[in-house]
Amino acid sequence: MSTLTVPLLLSSPINDARHLHRAFKGFRSDKSAVINILAHRDAAQRALIQHEYRALYAEDLPTRLSSELSGILETALLLWMHDPPGRDAMIVRQALRKDLLNLETATEVICSRTSSQIQVFKQHYYAKYGVLLEHDIELRASGDHKKVNFSSPFFL
Repeated sequence: MSTLTVPLLLSSPINDARHLHRAFKGFRSDKSAVINILAHRDAAQRALIQHEYRALYAEDLPTRLSSELSGILETALLLWMHDPPGRDAMIVRQALRKDLLNLETATEVICSRTSSQIQVFKQHYYAKYGVLLEHDIELRASGDHKKVNFSSPFFL
């Protein structure tokens, strides 16, 4: 079992943005530098880094990450860049895609949240995708599956 160690003194969001920009220079990105910065910051700190990166380089950090990375590492880092409700919205939306329908993942995310977390998550989902979560679940899960019970406490 490994232990995550947090540096005693974190650099400022401006310095982190500069270090990330340097890590993207050259033929190949310095993936370990990117991971070392983003993995040792919480969601609020990563939001500040995103803000500073945009201010310094007039570029969206998640877009840059997407262009520099690929595969599972890209997916993980892009999910890290969101606050928990936004991340939940992205995961559930992806799980509800018609071509990749994965009700187990959607269920795991939804059922592992408190009712107040679910309410915030549903607001993020609607703001990001312009559709109510309940409607997406019903649309995607209808087919061979049982109809969703919208009178359950989850949807109230």
